[in-house]
Amino acid sequence: MSEERFFLYDEKENADIRFVSFMGNASRYDLAIIKTDKYYGKSIVLDIQGNRFAIIGQDDLNEKGYLEHAFQLTEIQGEELHAFLSEII
Repeated sequence: MSEERFFLYDEKENADIRFVSFMGNASRYDLAIIKTDKYYGKSIVLDIQGNRFAIIGQDDLNEKGYLEHAFQLTEIQGEELHAFLSEII
């Protein structure tokens, strides 16, 4: 018996995707940053090596401890990632 799926949405959208890898003082960062019109203009940031992601906007960057929690980073790593993301988001 086949169950019918109940989709909340199923849409295709063009996206701007940036892959970036850089070395900080505390860690290496391998990221994919996806910008679309979804999520109120926020970016989807994927930590490729850490296997984590978060939907991030300027308001999230201003929230103390957000990056550390979302990506399971130390405070120093969070500061490095924050410095980079603040330049592009």
